[in-house]
Amino acid sequence: MSNKNKDVIILGIESSCDDTSAAVCINGELKSNVIANQSVHEKYGGVVPELASRAHQQQIVPVVHTALEEAGVTKEQLSAVAFTVGPGLLGSLLVGSTFGKSLALGLGIPIITVNHMQAHVLAHFIDDPSPSFPFLCLTVSGGHTQLVLVHDYLKMEVIGETIDDAAGEAFDKSAKMLGLKYPGGPLVDKFARTGNPKAFEFARPKAPGLNFSFSGFKTSVLYSLRKWGKDQPTFVEDHLEDLCASIQHTIVDVLLKKLKQAAKQTGSTQLGIAGGVSANSGLRQGFESLCKNHQWEAFIPAFQYCTDNAAMIAYTGYQMYLKGDFADQSVSPKPRFPLGIV
Repeated sequence: MSNKNKDVIILGIESSCDDTSAAVCINGELKSNVIANQSVHEKYGGVVPELASRAHQQQIVPVVHTALEEAGVTKEQLSAVAFTVGPGLLGSLLVGSTFGKSLALGLGIPIITVNHMQAHVLAHFIDDPSPSFPFLCLTVSGGHTQLVLVHDYLKMEVIGETIDDAAGEAFDKSAKMLGLKYPGGPLVDKFARTGNPKAFEFARPKAPGLNFSFSGFKTSVLYSLRKWGKDQPTFVEDHLEDLCASIQHTIVDVLLKKLKQAAKQTGSTQLGIAGGVSANSGLRQGFESLCKNHQWEAFIPAFQYCTDNAAMIAYTGYQMYLKGDFADQSVSPKPRFPLGIV
């Protein structure tokens, strides 16, 4: 069989933060996606970089082994190894990149370095239905909030982003102020479902153009809780659902107003959301309602492809493989790796 007719089998590795993940795709079709979470950070109220990198070292071999096994392929059949090169935590990225480089070197196959945020956008194409180009994507995670005009699989333009804190951080820090365990974002979502989203008002800081700002919002939550709790020590406990609903409503409202503005400015009629915060039920519902009201097509990746996962890395790696976009063994992790027109 000639190389031209040979299956393209990509192993994807994701280790940018605290999830160790490996996935295999064959000719762009996902065959496995294995994720190992880290519970060690719960008692610290946030990700501890040193503990995260140690956990990645323990988990990466069994996770990759399981991904290959579930896909029914051997490592000798791989066409290339794709891994997250950034952005992310340096120690965590080092584990995935070093393992990926070593495995590929031993097998004599290429390596592909993937931008984590680009992969979040391309998660839309793992399953059908998927958008056609160009489309507008709101990418929201713990460390990033971006409006991305997607021209092609590998050509993306950031037209708006946060000038300070990300929406995911606003969720998690607000949750911490409420006394909720880490990770707090999903708990805010859970309690918000039975609360009144209009019960409390919080600041909506303005940012120029299509950019976002959430630092003032976090300050508003902090000062408001101090004020309300001064005369009523059990204020948070007594109003937890309404507080969560109001916090979530404010963050989602800020995100969707900018998305609406971007859609009108760019003339986009196909819109998507991606990243860990796109798993939030309030954002998903608000996004679908916004698109329905304006007769725009709405696209949201399946829940398992919203949070950090290697399926999106493997798929992005496949698209890069088709373009011959390979890296060499001298490549190193990029904790700060901006997404732009490539």
